[in-house]
Parts: sequence; C-alpha cells; structure tokens
Amino acid sequence: MKLLLLIPSYNTGRLLADTVAHALEHWPEVWVVLDGSTDDSEKAVEALQSAHPGLRLIKQPVNRGKGAAICRGAEKAAAAGYTHVLTMDADGQHPPESIPKFIALAQAYPEAALLGQPIFGPEAPMLRVRGRRISNAWANLETLCWGIGDTLFGMRVYPVQALLRAFRSTWFARRFDFDTEVAVRICWQGVPAINVPTHVRYLTAAEGGVSQFRYIRDNALLTWMHARLMVSFVLRLPLLIWRAARGGNPLKNIVAP
Repeated sequence: MKLLLLIPSYNTGRLLADTVAHALEHWPEVWVVLDGSTDDSEKAVEALQSAHPGLRLIKQPVNRGKGAAICRGAEKAAAAGYTHVLTMDADGQHPPESIPKFIALAQAYPEAALLGQPIFGPEAPMLRVRGRRISNAWANLETLCWGIGDTLFGMRVYPVQALLRAFRSTWFARRFDFDTEVAVRICWQGVPAINVPTHVRYLTAAEGGVSQFRYIRDNALLTWMHARLMVSFVLRLPLLIWRAARGGNPLKNIVAP
C-alpha cells in the first residue's frame, strides 16, 4: 500500500500551518487542498515545503466544499499511485498523535475503511454531540448496521478506489454531507469498516478555533441527504439483506486500540 495524508482547508488561519507541521512529524507525505481560501493561510504552509519534499499544496480557485476538496485530492492521489488516503481536518480538532495508529491499522487491514469514532472532551458542544446521534441512526438503517460508529467525524482512512467509486455514484457529497454520504456509499460497496476511537478537541476562539458549521443550513442538507439515501437504500435492499445474511461487515469484531 501507498498512503497519503490529505488535509482539506477553507480559511482555517494559523491553525492550518500548525496542523500540517504536527502531521509531518508523523508522516512525510502530506497534501493540503485549499478550497478557495482567502485568508492567505497557505503562506505559512509554503514556508514548510523546502524542508518537506512530500508536502504539496493543491489550490481550488473557489470554495466548493470539503467533499469536493477531498475528491480532487483523491483523484490526484490515485493518479500518483497512492492506494489509500488518511483524511484529517485542518482546524485542530483531530489529534496528529493518532496518525500512527490509523496507519498501522491501515497496513494491517488494507481492504478496510477506517472510520474515526470521536471521544469528546468536556468542551464539546452538547448540541453537536447529541445531534449527530440522529444521523448515526439513519446511516445504520441505510446500511443494515454494517458498522458506522460515527457519520460526521472526518479523521478516516479510505481505500482510494473505493472512495472514488463513492464519489462517482452521486452528484452530491461535496459539502457538509460528504462524511456521512461517503461512509454509507462505501459500506454499500461491501468495503469492510473498522471504527477507530479517536479524541476530538473543540478549540475556543481565543485558540484560533474556527467552524464552518451552520446549524440550520447543514442540518437541512443532512435531512435532504438521508431522504435521498433512503430511496437508494430501498433499491439496494435485496443485496444488503443478502450481505447481512452472510454475516455483514467481515471486520465488525475488530476492536481498534
């Protein structure tokens, strides 16, 4: 396998360079997709490139969404011969020290999608913690409990070709709906899934924390997404029942550290 660490970013300010620098401490091949950023956050990253030949910047001229940024990065990664991408957010929520754990699991189970399952700290907004349970319940119905522990956490390892097939199967999954819809569509492919418990940190504004989440807009997007997925679920139901009857996710009993 050949693995790339992929970081999408949109106006994450000084946090971007910090995230990239810490990621490079754990893995030498890091690509950053700037999704129409206008805050000059790429300048500090560009300063790191001379010392890190595996660091690459990909710039999207306009903001098209997290999913679109990862799609473009995955397409370029596949063309460069990478077999897997480890995605993590640029805003400091995902712990760089978890990178070695994800990579070790990916090397042990290269056929699997590794889905980060958040361990929340006391600073996590309860609205965000509890609200995601609804999306998790819908996703597990849509996959007949294939094994998606969390639908919204973005620190994951994807087999590149499975990820690209998921993108090609829908015109959507390009913005806030990306993490959930792609997880469901990868499970529909029969790709084994392993949930990986991972700490998550919500930074304060004083720490430079930024969030692109908009409660009404993004929850409306998720509602529309699950309505679409339920239609596809009904069409796929015979195949999903057949897989469930054969035992479902073949790696469902793997307990990640």
